[in-house]
Amino acid sequence: MYGRLIILTVVVAAAVCGLGGLGFHAIEKWSQGLEGARLGEFAEVAEQVRQDVKRKLDEFMRSEQQRQYTDYLYSYVPENVVNSAQMPMLRSPLADRLSNEFAYGYFQIEPDGTIVAPYYPGTTPRADGQDEIAQEVWRNYSNIRENVLPSINLQAGELRLLSGDEEFDAASRVAAGGKGGNRAKAFPIESLKQESQQVQILQQQRAVVTSNSAPPTVPQRSFDATAIPVPQPSDQAGRLQAQQSEFPMPQAASMAPSSDDTVQIRIEPFVPLIVPDRDPTESVFGGQVFLLRRVQIESRHLVQGFRLDESRLVGEVERSAQSFIREGMGFELPQVRKADGRAKDANEGAAYTAILDFGFGDLILNLIETDPAWIARRIGELHRIYFAIITVVAAAVGLSLMSLWHNVRAQATLARKKDDFISAVSHELRTPLTSIRMYAEMLEKNWVKSADKVAEYHHTMRQESERLSRLVENVLDFARLQKGRKNYAFRLGNIDECVAGVVEMMRPYAERHGFSIRTNLAAAGQTRFDKDAVTQIVVNLVDNA
Repeated sequence: MYGRLIILTVVVAAAVCGLGGLGFHAIEKWSQGLEGARLGEFAEVAEQVRQDVKRKLDEFMRSEQQRQYTDYLYSYVPENVVNSAQMPMLRSPLADRLSNEFAYGYFQIEPDGTIVAPYYPGTTPRADGQDEIAQEVWRNYSNIRENVLPSINLQAGELRLLSGDEEFDAASRVAAGGKGGNRAKAFPIESLKQESQQVQILQQQRAVVTSNSAPPTVPQRSFDATAIPVPQPSDQAGRLQAQQSEFPMPQAASMAPSSDDTVQIRIEPFVPLIVPDRDPTESVFGGQVFLLRRVQIESRHLVQGFRLDESRLVGEVERSAQSFIREGMGFELPQVRKADGRAKDANEGAAYTAILDFGFGDLILNLIETDPAWIARRIGELHRIYFAIITVVAAAVGLSLMSLWHNVRAQATLARKKDDFISAVSHELRTPLTSIRMYAEMLEKNWVKSADKVAEYHHTMRQESERLSRLVENVLDFARLQKGRKNYAFRLGNIDECVAGVVEMMRPYAERHGFSIRTNLAAAGQTRFDKDAVTQIVVNLVDNA
């Protein structure tokens, strides 16, 4: 029995230890899953920001691509003129503002290098103008002369752009950001790429086209691509190093021939032009970004475009991030300089880095955990709950095993007592039976001649049978006690009188065996007791004595 109990104890202890180890392993896996789920939430927010910014840029580029080429002029003749003798001039819809969504400073470059814009009726605004808007227009003209003109060559039918000579793919940008794996990812936004746009072919009346041509002026600058060196960027320009990218202009022969009354106009997609700044820290992209498109009117080639409003683009990214950010998250753009003039490191304090790739440059969006310790706290709470449960389970199993061992020992002791009881009962039953059998055999064979002896043997046989009955009754009472079926009849009486009556009944039996019984009973008074049970107890005590 004890061997089986030991085996059972070992099996239960091993099962508890195994379950404890599996539970701890499950908590570790759950914590990893929690971190992965949180990382997935950051990735979802970054993707939502990408889609929202891309949607806004797509709408902007669609509207700009569909914009009439005449909007770039200060005034123009509408294309729906009926009477060619009367040419009404309308102001450009862009005349009253330099900024329009993501665009700043619309301009048109004539084949001779002349710059015209919808903000000024002439070709050269005054630098000493008192009007703040006039000064801003002049600064925009100067910027175009200094940064855009050196990058194009319309006389040769070519458009030469400054671009980076390094191919920065997603993997290199992630590595440059300082984090790899699944905590940094490139999110491409192709809205400003040429491939996402289509060429437009228009037909207009020749008289309208002629009227919308820029007035002949003295060129601001003679332009010859062969005589102008390609600007070399400063060391601070970083990866925006200059190189020549040749984009052959379509020749007039490639277009459908125009009739005498109509002219065919070809408007090509916008192409990004990146001009490195002398101080690239002033821009998140390291330079100015211009979007240019070529307009071909028969053999005449124009360049129209605008500068990408970087601050507006950054603001839209911030607004998108603010609208999609979730509870417990924050964000920042480390490339944007703070009020103290300092830009943060690319991944300083970032839980997830989203690299918004616009094709011409990257904007890093760092998503931040505002309470970085919340996962550790939740895991710690779960560990404490788990260890409390394991402690309770181990204590319950230990108490159960102790109780089992105690019960087994009690059962073993009870079994041993039962064996002793059976042995004792067997011996006690055998003694009166032996006496009864012996006396009965002597009387049956008439071996006893004395009448007194015969009476004595009969009396002894009666006493032994009474003793045997008491023993049998004791055994039955023990069985009833174990089964809980022994009923007692408690009545009020004098227990001293009951004990004295039993002693008087047993006195002759004791005297025949050479014993005398003396009683010394204290006054118990009236007591509730079962008379038969007390009688049986006293008889057993005297008989055993």
